[in-house]
Amino acid sequence: QVQLVESGGGLVQAGGSLRLSCAASGRTFSSYAMGWFRQAPGKERKFVASISWSGRITLYDDSVEGRFTISRDNAKNTVWLQMNSLKPEDTAVYYCAARGSGSVDRDSYDYNYWGQGTQVTVSS
Repeated sequence: QVQLVESGGGLVQAGGSLRLSCAASGRTFSSYAMGWFRQAPGKERKFVASISWSGRITLYDDSVEGRFTISRDNAKNTVWLQMNSLKPEDTAVYYCAARGSGSVDRDSYDYNYWGQGTQVTVSS
């Protein structure tokens, strides 16, 4: 069992930056691949980024490639999403997720545990 708690969301102007954190409970965190997804009002939840259990492999959606960076520290049971050059279209609730397999994945159905989400709002 893994419990996930996101933090770091907020209101930022276009071009600004935010860093989201996801704190995980459980002794098996280091064996899980982690992902970030987002859901805008009235839209489906979409993949943002994923990181392998070791942190050596990352995967990004094209819409955030080069602007967002996912990272993790297994000793701290934490994964981060550094978001730079934010755009109004990045506005959404951002969710952290854990996948039992340690490999990266962009399919939300492959993730076993989810956080409650944190709101990110980017003003123009």
